[in-house]
Amino acid sequence: MSSPFASLPTSTRTQPSPFHLSIPQEQLDEFHQLLRLSKIGPKTYENEQSDRRFGITRDWIVNSKAEWEKFDWRKVEDRINSFPNFKLPILHKGDTLDIHFVALFSRRRDAVPLLMLHGWPGNFMEFLPIMEILSKRYTSKTLPYHIIVPSLPGYAFSSPPPLSRDFQLQDIASLMNSLMIELGFGARYVVQGGDIGSKVSRVMAALFDEVKAIHINFCIMPRPEGVKDKDISALEKQGLERSDEFKRLGSSYALQHATKPSTIGLVLAANPLSLLAWIGEKFLAWTDTDPPLDEILASVTLYWLTETFPHSIYPYRQLFTPGVIGAHENPDWYIKKPLGFSWFPKELAPIPRAWVKTTGDLVWFREHHSGGHFVAMERPDVLLADVEEFIAQAWKM
Repeated sequence: MSSPFASLPTSTRTQPSPFHLSIPQEQLDEFHQLLRLSKIGPKTYENEQSDRRFGITRDWIVNSKAEWEKFDWRKVEDRINSFPNFKLPILHKGDTLDIHFVALFSRRRDAVPLLMLHGWPGNFMEFLPIMEILSKRYTSKTLPYHIIVPSLPGYAFSSPPPLSRDFQLQDIASLMNSLMIELGFGARYVVQGGDIGSKVSRVMAALFDEVKAIHINFCIMPRPEGVKDKDISALEKQGLERSDEFKRLGSSYALQHATKPSTIGLVLAANPLSLLAWIGEKFLAWTDTDPPLDEILASVTLYWLTETFPHSIYPYRQLFTPGVIGAHENPDWYIKKPLGFSWFPKELAPIPRAWVKTTGDLVWFREHHSGGHFVAMERPDVLLADVEEFIAQAWKM
């Protein structure tokens, strides 16, 4: 691997195998044939509403399909392959799972190991803009961090969860911690996450001594006891209105993932245009401004070519089933280590600082005036600046 950031630390316990992405042409040909034959549904009152209050519009699907038919996946591969990619087998409860990750390794002895975790319908590519910033700003000799961005089990090029048993957040957390230990970072490291990645980060920080600090940009939870209205700012109250709107009008997908994952998994694995509609809606509804179509198509193509969707929604059974305690409000996963939180107004559920404080030792907080759910992709410079400032404070504590 030619990148200067590909040299692993001397403390590495298990050498990962370099990974080079190249989807077979026959697989791409099949995808294009299925896409070309995919039928677009008829016009309805609902799919003609330009405000998208009933979901994505038919016009958006028509335009997106036309662009998708011309989309150059090989350019996406080139971008991914421009970074060091690896796979490492991890033994967990009798099963060996190959964990894919992208990394920038530093040659500095004092470099801080930083694990960055995505969620659904995201993937490791969300963090490539941050890695691009760092690789331009630093050399391998000056980079102050080791950046490790894995594909969670069931996503992209990591193994799917085992077929023989239920697979939960604790299993993901254990695998991610084992990954960092095998890479030589068992002494201490920082973990950062959004969406499902924030929940995995929380479990890791609660269960494993190796995690020194945690930064998250997502903390969906119900209102905790003891928090008064005077503890919530005017901007945070607007965020809670958005959170209520999401629960009322935008969370039905999560209930479907949680209660009928088999059905929705089989449905969306059968047709690429259906997958684009399901995931594309989230990229449009959960961001501050609509992302470029090419970014949406890149992620959905990755999901299709790796058959990610049916393998990726298993956490919802644990997190969104009615009556089940979620991750962030679960007292068993209270964070007793330095916790940092970045607040973005167009997040699905922008949770107030006072709420987050009830879930852990909140030592760092920043409120932003723009940015949404995919902030690592939307505003990579802002999230990176937050994480760097948090690490500078937490690493000394």
